[in-house]
Amino acid sequence: MSLFRSTAIFGALTMVSRVLGLARDVVIANVFGSSAATDAFFVAFKIPNFMRRLFAEGAFSQAFVPVLSEYKTQRDAAAVRTLVGRASGTLLLILLALTVLAVLGADYLVVLFAPGFMDEPDKFAMAADMLRITFPYLLFISLVACAQGVLNTYGRFGPPAIAPVLLNLVLIASAWWWADWFDEPIRALAWGVFIAGILQLLLMLPYLRAVGMLALPRPNWRDSGVRRIMRLMLPALFGSSVAQINLLVDTILASFLITGSVSWLYYSDRLMEFPLGVFGVALGTVILPRLSGEHASRSPEQFSRTLDWALRWGVLIATPAMVGLVVMGGPILATLFQHGAFTAADTRSASWSVMAYALGLYGFMLVKVLSPGYFARQDMRTPVKYAATSMVCNMVLSVTAVLLLIDTGVGHAALAMATGIAATLNAGMLFVGLRRRGVYKPGPGWTRLLGQVVAATVVMGGVLALAVADLQAWIDGTALERASALAGWVTLGVVLYGGSLLLLGLRPSTLREPATAKC
Repeated sequence: MSLFRSTAIFGALTMVSRVLGLARDVVIANVFGSSAATDAFFVAFKIPNFMRRLFAEGAFSQAFVPVLSEYKTQRDAAAVRTLVGRASGTLLLILLALTVLAVLGADYLVVLFAPGFMDEPDKFAMAADMLRITFPYLLFISLVACAQGVLNTYGRFGPPAIAPVLLNLVLIASAWWWADWFDEPIRALAWGVFIAGILQLLLMLPYLRAVGMLALPRPNWRDSGVRRIMRLMLPALFGSSVAQINLLVDTILASFLITGSVSWLYYSDRLMEFPLGVFGVALGTVILPRLSGEHASRSPEQFSRTLDWALRWGVLIATPAMVGLVVMGGPILATLFQHGAFTAADTRSASWSVMAYALGLYGFMLVKVLSPGYFARQDMRTPVKYAATSMVCNMVLSVTAVLLLIDTGVGHAALAMATGIAATLNAGMLFVGLRRRGVYKPGPGWTRLLGQVVAATVVMGGVLALAVADLQAWIDGTALERASALAGWVTLGVVLYGGSLLLLGLRPSTLREPATAKC
């Protein structure tokens, strides 16, 4: 299957999931608002979700897929299936121990991840209790990530992309129908997270059987492949997840700010994650097994061309998405979330952090595209150095922001800005590193492409900025007026951007993947 088709399938299914994710957040905002209870739930959900991205989709996947691709290229199916069973069994054993420790020490985790809650005993206790329910989600979803690595290596990108739909559907059902069953309605969401993890894992099993890779998990620390994966995981554990660490720092520091700050950052991050998840994650997910195979077969020129193709698409998408979120962040928040318990004041506060996160979207997206250039070559140490520098930058900027703005209503936006700056720094170092090592050599036509993208984005952004600058008009409008206006302006923005690119001479052939890139 071609890179473009694989990316399109993964991106389209991810978009379905993201749309449902936005619907989920609309429902949660409408039912629970920005309150102490929602702050507590978001912390209880963010902790296992953070560790999922750190251990499963981050370190494990980026260490597992290159080794699995090498086995697939150089060994028979039986050896590959044995590696899958032993790697998944070892992962399961580690996660079982981690889950038991986390459930027993939930109070300590809340102290670590949201120390500001210690001044509010009820919020602290609620977060710890819900964390005991949500943390086992890490166990289930990590096994899902293992299955995703196998399926992606075999060119099956659809099932893993659609799995998050189950989480969103279950959480929507929890908020709408199950909340009334609990003395504390917010606990329904915690149980929804637990149930969704089980359902996502069950969804993967028939697809693993279909590719002949449904293997019984059997821990084996002595297996050479497992040992290589574990060695690669150690640096990848940090290097691949610096963006998540930086976002977590935001949550920790936001817990010291005024009530609502954690929720405002959460909703802002969700908007930023929409283009990042649909396009950035899709590109990174699709090219990692391809790059790993090209490295295993010793094809450095093809490796560079594949990376170049992904970077062109990254720039093509990230540029208008960044400007669009800066201009349209407030109207989107008003349209999606300003209902029920989510007030106009929440819309204004969250709009500042949306704009701040959007300025870092380029960095977030390019990190997703550039990191596989290292992981596919099983070079985990170099990204760690860059990630460490990026994280130090984020922490210095974030702590400074909180100290200076703790009593204001814009401290959360400063945290978002610091995270975006750190992501941009990380992306820049990754790019320079690949260029200096000769791993990536830009193909022809970049100057022309950048000029076309910038010019088209200016046209789109200028028209939208003139049309939607008055946030108060969106806040005062009815839900139907806001929804119809948003649909119209977003459609116009897409038409303006795409039409401008065509008028400026951009043709599909410019973005066609290398002719020799066949599965």
